Amino acid sequence: MMRGCSMVKVRSARWKKSRNLRLLEDGLTVWCESTKSSRKAKARQTFAVTEVECVREGCQSEALRQLSGSVPEKQCFTVVFRGARKSLDLLCSCEDEAQRWVRGLRTLKERVANMTQKEKLDQYPARYLRRADQNQDGKMSYDEVKRLLQMINIDLSEQYARSLFKRCDRSGDNRLDHIEIEEFCRELLRRPELDAVFRHYSSNGCVLSTAELRDFLGDQGEDASLNHAQSLILTFELNDWAQKNQFMTQNGFTMYMLSRENDVFNPDHVRVYQDMSRPLPHYFISSSHNTYLTKDQVTGSSSTEPYIRALNQGCRCVELDCWDGDKGEPVIYHGHTLTSKVPFKEVIETIAQYAFKASPYPIILSLENHCSVEQQAVMAKHLRSILGQKLLTRPLSDQPLKALPSPEELKGRILVKGKKHTPHLSQLSKSGSSASFSSSSEDELASNNKSTPRKEPTKICSKLSPELAELVVYCRSVPFRGFESVSELQPNDMSSFSESDALRLIKDSGTTLFVRHNSQQLSRIYPSGQRLQSSNYDPQEMWNGGCHMVALNFQTPGEQMDLNQGRFLSNGRCGFVLKPSFLCNPTSNFNPENTGGGPGHIPTQLTIRIISAQQLPKINTDKASSIVDPQVWVEIHGVAIDNTRDKTHRIDNNGFNPRWDCTLSFQLQVPDLALVRFVVEDHDHTAKNDFVGQFTLPFTSLRTGYRHVHLLKADGSSLSPATLFIHVKVARRGVPIKTVSERMAAAKAKA
Repeated sequence: MMRGCSMVKVRSARWKKSRNLRLLEDGLTVWCESTKSSRKAKARQTFAVTEVECVREGCQSEALRQLSGSVPEKQCFTVVFRGARKSLDLLCSCEDEAQRWVRGLRTLKERVANMTQKEKLDQYPARYLRRADQNQDGKMSYDEVKRLLQMINIDLSEQYARSLFKRCDRSGDNRLDHIEIEEFCRELLRRPELDAVFRHYSSNGCVLSTAELRDFLGDQGEDASLNHAQSLILTFELNDWAQKNQFMTQNGFTMYMLSRENDVFNPDHVRVYQDMSRPLPHYFISSSHNTYLTKDQVTGSSSTEPYIRALNQGCRCVELDCWDGDKGEPVIYHGHTLTSKVPFKEVIETIAQYAFKASPYPIILSLENHCSVEQQAVMAKHLRSILGQKLLTRPLSDQPLKALPSPEELKGRILVKGKKHTPHLSQLSKSGSSASFSSSSEDELASNNKSTPRKEPTKICSKLSPELAELVVYCRSVPFRGFESVSELQPNDMSSFSESDALRLIKDSGTTLFVRHNSQQLSRIYPSGQRLQSSNYDPQEMWNGGCHMVALNFQTPGEQMDLNQGRFLSNGRCGFVLKPSFLCNPTSNFNPENTGGGPGHIPTQLTIRIISAQQLPKINTDKASSIVDPQVWVEIHGVAIDNTRDKTHRIDNNGFNPRWDCTLSFQLQVPDLALVRFVVEDHDHTAKNDFVGQFTLPFTSLRTGYRHVHLLKADGSSLSPATLFIHVKVARRGVPIKTVSERMAAAKAKA
């Protein structure tokens, strides 16, 4: 890979270009160079191994499938990236070459995934050393060191930079050799704020005894047993003498504090830990809108790739807009727009392949059907033949349905969501049945005309093949006719609401009624048709009302998708999160608009000290002298009374190791619904602040004590090694949870 080789980059059957690919010396970056020279220079493009989602062998992309049969499949592979970056489809000259690159990229990806946070931090400056060493002599002058500092997003004062340079220049020749450069980088990576925590708990300032480490763990709200303390020493302490004598040195403590074991997100929630045997309406369900789109709903491309991305994120409800296609084969696209089309069959094949890779729990196919009876029959045929035993075609039990099954009972099954109607005999089709599947426009029309008489079936139904009608089992879509008609509903009846209708039901006098409705019947919320750019609404307001399938445009990054990712971060990212008990009770009096107490109200004080950040990336990479001026926002997203945000001051010219030591406090009333979002911005005096990174998690998954927050990019992928170092404290009902050090101080004062 480091020697490089020539490949063919493929975008379609007609678009094929030669490219030279080579792995750079850092072992993390691949250089993809055009073989044709431009007037300025050869076109260069790189990608980092950390950006790679997966590597697929053979013709497993839309572009390569077009070549299937005309090229040897074993010579092809696809590099799939995290976020919105387009996949890279490549054709090698021979099978061995393709295998080498597939194995190599997978090995490097696994190696990076298994790196500790300390290894990532240590490697961060090293990535730029070669670029900063302009004459490539293996040594660095002061000017080259200054260039390195700008690359890694730090603007040290001239006085400190020169003094540090001289201190490391042991040879005194005004140039740093390899060993001296390492010392310089180690000094840059020093964490005085971690050292201060260590000294606070260490009686001699040199090591932590097992008992002292146990006290620290108690303050962290963790298992404060001697056994746990000893296990951490065995895991993170590198000094043989210290490990043998059950001490933790400062280096061992730093290794532990930088590890995933000390993450702000509760590691117990990384796996499925909730009760999965409750009825489906007791869960929030990760849901996608217009899943087939790569961009906006007017001109964007339709593709199978967004289904793969959504399913790999744990999405459990995907949407398929189905229309008549050529040669009797239905297609999926956003009707009456310029969006491209993708065959229905290919989408179902993709769903079959990726359905349960990220989560074993059921998937709901929300079919928006605009097809003729003939092509609907083709849809049913494809669903049955491709999905096979995964497709649920009949109830799990022959007994009358009293409540919907649980995610556990429906493990590995795919459900179809759609409408069924019993029409007038005069309106029966030739096959003897008539029905219609869910359409956002139909649902919106029905829900906006609740005061009008029920329409005749001929006006709201379109003919449907019985083959497709049979596939609707537990998700029968019906128009919402008002709370006075709820008693007529069957457990498998569900309604779809536009965002505006859902908000009206949540905020109007029927708030509690809507919560009760959602405790027994499934509901799906979808964005307004006016969101032509596929923007998203605030999902938190819908979750506050107990809504289950809050469908968002997964292809559109931003705050709303951050919240969705945070909501479904816990419970093993399986796409199902158990709702709080006050949203599951059919007689609940919970009102998300209530400010005066009631069910779910547990007054809670959340105090977060933003201490420092590490290795924040540069935003304006075009300017070598541009350094980030970071500031941090902490946001609370929950019921209306809890929604708030606060920020730190800014730190000028330091994205490498800025330090704030700023304390922010928040009063929560309904903590079980709250999400906590950390946002880092690059402060700008003249324009809107630039986004640097964020991380969102449920309050119930937030750990107390000294923690690191691993930041994410705007598209939700990792921003490693960028982190925030914070301290979290929680007090409920005005009673603080005192730390060991606080109790010791109180006892000393009393004495």
